[in-house]
Amino acid sequence: MRIGFIGLGRMGSGMARNLLRAGHVVAVFNRTRDKAEALVADGARVADSPADACSGSEAVVTMLADDRAVEQVVLSDDGIASALPEGASHISCSTIGIALARRLAAEHRRRGQGYLSVPVFGRPEAAEAGQLLVVAAGAPELVERCRPLFDAIGRQTFVAGSDPSQANAVKLCGNFMIAAVLEAFGEAFATLRKADVPPHTFLDVMSVLFGSPLYANYGRLIADQKFEPAGFALRLGLKDVRLVLEAAEEFAAPMPLASLIRDNLLSAMAHGQADHDWSSVVRVAARGAGLE
Repeated sequence: MRIGFIGLGRMGSGMARNLLRAGHVVAVFNRTRDKAEALVADGARVADSPADACSGSEAVVTMLADDRAVEQVVLSDDGIASALPEGASHISCSTIGIALARRLAAEHRRRGQGYLSVPVFGRPEAAEAGQLLVVAAGAPELVERCRPLFDAIGRQTFVAGSDPSQANAVKLCGNFMIAAVLEAFGEAFATLRKADVPPHTFLDVMSVLFGSPLYANYGRLIADQKFEPAGFALRLGLKDVRLVLEAAEEFAAPMPLASLIRDNLLSAMAHGQADHDWSSVVRVAARGAGLE
């Protein structure tokens, strides 16, 4: 397929590279041009603007940091919505709120364009290796048409429903579950450190008990206290927890643990951890235990 790709951070660059490896024709755009030029050797064309990335494309993929960035790229006067050819599709892989997903779907529908929400689970290493978990939602025929793109970036695709915002709900609740694991690790490790139990010993037990790469990988980061460089910045984790709480309020579904995690992320922000990996939220529990 001929596609545009906008947003070449640590996640987006790996995703775009795998689309190129799969044989797709890709025009790439990033505000910092050198990140786009780094993909020229892989066969990418560097676009001069988001509109240029849309030119002649069957689909354009966005992988951006937050709602504000997505709104700017899609809905500005020279953005994706105005430049994407009729019948072409916007595939939003960004972690955004349910309200914005609905707004984007309506705008693209009004213009005769397709829209899919396709957020992904995985850290930058998984993006580079094409091992992301892909969650797609939108018109079934459009999901099937774009499935080769999903196969290029991920190891498995899940279809959440025909309303694009359903994929965003899955992503936000999934990130809440990861945040809950981080909170549990923080509290457990603080207690174990005071009991003079080596954190790696506990991690070995938990890795066998749960049999989950999530526990093993995040647990190792926490046991090693390796929070930089960030695979996923804490400030973005706070953004996602705020978004899941917004969704919970809309649906009248209390999420008291999410509220606690939000407050702990705010505390971490106040201690200068905004650009550390979000697993560094465990330092909040450590400080509470008098360890830091």
